[in-house]
Amino acid sequence: MEKFFTGKYLYGDDFSENQIVQWFNEEEEAYADLYGKNVKQMTYNAHDLNILYGYKYLNNCDCFNKVLGLGSSWGYEFLPIIKKINELTIVEASSQTVSTRLGNIIPIYEKPQIDGRLKFSDNTFDLITCFATLHHIPNVSFVLSELFRVLKPGGYMLLNEPINSMGDWRDKRLRLTKNERGIPDEYLSLIIKKSPIEVVQKHYHSCMTSFFRRCFNQTRFFDTKIYLFIDKYLSMLMRFNIHYHPKNKLQRISPASLFYVLRKQ
Repeated sequence: MEKFFTGKYLYGDDFSENQIVQWFNEEEEAYADLYGKNVKQMTYNAHDLNILYGYKYLNNCDCFNKVLGLGSSWGYEFLPIIKKINELTIVEASSQTVSTRLGNIIPIYEKPQIDGRLKFSDNTFDLITCFATLHHIPNVSFVLSELFRVLKPGGYMLLNEPINSMGDWRDKRLRLTKNERGIPDEYLSLIIKKSPIEVVQKHYHSCMTSFFRRCFNQTRFFDTKIYLFIDKYLSMLMRFNIHYHPKNKLQRISPASLFYVLRKQ
């Protein structure tokens, strides 16, 4: 087990079918149980982050005919671009975190296959988002290959994931699901390099943000554009200090998440 804390391997990526089934059953409603099942649009606090690191690089796109959100729950992440979307499909495990309407769009919800296969044809979607979802999934490499498969050539994928272990998942952790763990930066980068995918943008973020939130009682300042600007450059400065499983306080002074803008070749 210790090898998975080195950042060279990803726990769960080589699981057997039975292990994947067990993981899926444990995670299916875990997030909804932790964070609530009636989250309102006004409480979604990641719009500015998604725009800064993702949507602003898609400003040249006037319309997205078909869009896919993996693990997008209520789909609030799409609100900044909802007027550009013609059809929205959300693959979501939880049956408790769904929306009946987003702007003028009625989202189409699909349950995920336990093995991670997507029930869509090759080259289907113009845009795919995957925001903090992959780290809840065991077989990350396979699921990413499926996302790349159903993305159209020239289409974009926005990917935002934690890149540290999030603690020892063998023990119960506060406000985390049983199995979630971050995806090592180098491991994720290698998957992308082996795929027919171009990296348009890559940004580290959330340098000590969790620590600051605890110290300052979860103030909304950490969701503001001013803080995001500060964090952007702090994360750039401290990215040299990334450790997948920090062993001391100094090793924790580094960005905790990574945001990719990807385009299929």
